[in-house]
Amino acid sequence: MNLIRWIFRVLQPISPAAAAWLAERLFFTARRSPLSPDARAFLATGRRFTLEVEGRRLVGWRWGFTDKPLAYLVHGWGSRGTRLAAFVEPLLAAGYGVVTYDAVGQGQSGRGMTSMPEFARSLAAVVRQHGTPHAIVAHSMGCAGTTLAISWGLEVARVVFLAPAADPPAWVAPFARLFGLRPDVLDRVRARSERRLRVRWSDLNVCDLARALPARPELLIVHDEADETVRWQDGAAIAAAWSGARLVTTQGLGHRGVTSNTTIVRQAVEFVTSSSPRASEDAALERELFYREERISD
Repeated sequence: MNLIRWIFRVLQPISPAAAAWLAERLFFTARRSPLSPDARAFLATGRRFTLEVEGRRLVGWRWGFTDKPLAYLVHGWGSRGTRLAAFVEPLLAAGYGVVTYDAVGQGQSGRGMTSMPEFARSLAAVVRQHGTPHAIVAHSMGCAGTTLAISWGLEVARVVFLAPAADPPAWVAPFARLFGLRPDVLDRVRARSERRLRVRWSDLNVCDLARALPARPELLIVHDEADETVRWQDGAAIAAAWSGARLVTTQGLGHRGVTSNTTIVRQAVEFVTSSSPRASEDAALERELFYREERISD
């Protein structure tokens, strides 16, 4: 960190364009972690597939028969399809086919930069190959990418968002403070990335996208009140903007725990698979473990 800050201090006065080039790559490149033996064994139970997304390789996996309704699992920033592995068996048992993948620039899907629009394009490409989803379960940045894909015309009946991010472009502010980026360099980063991605940052606010959707899928949001990565307020804001959305607030699970807690997995699968998801709520269980929707107005 100190070395990178020093590089920016030296580089910005000499060449703002070069500083913007470096900052764009740092901001849009996700950390990559090795695949654990357990995750590798889990993926071996699925059918691996590959495809191209605008010239970049994407790797994914599928479980279940082709004639079943499909549920797609969409991971978050710096993660992999295995993040939502806890959902696979319950969805299969409920009679669904399951598809997950590593978005471009993440996991096994090659190196390079990635972003919310590339999350959306990854999802759209996988859907084109495997078929229209009945449901999507997404985590963190995957929720933002899913919303963008829906705004572009992706059809889906029900969606579960776990710890969703409401405004990913806003993350550039703490990034800029961390590395001491000047406002003119940050403007160059924005302009460079908007040309490359063919999307304006101002068009990537999830709440704005949700309010503009012509047809909204039924949505369940689960967010922990002490999420250390994405604030609970992000989930609440999306719930308020997405007409008919249901927000469940958890305690003590953090950002990643919501992806594997057995109670949440069961409730999410019930929401996805029930003929009447609102009638399938287990009120006693919610009183034990969760706050109810009224916290949206807090």
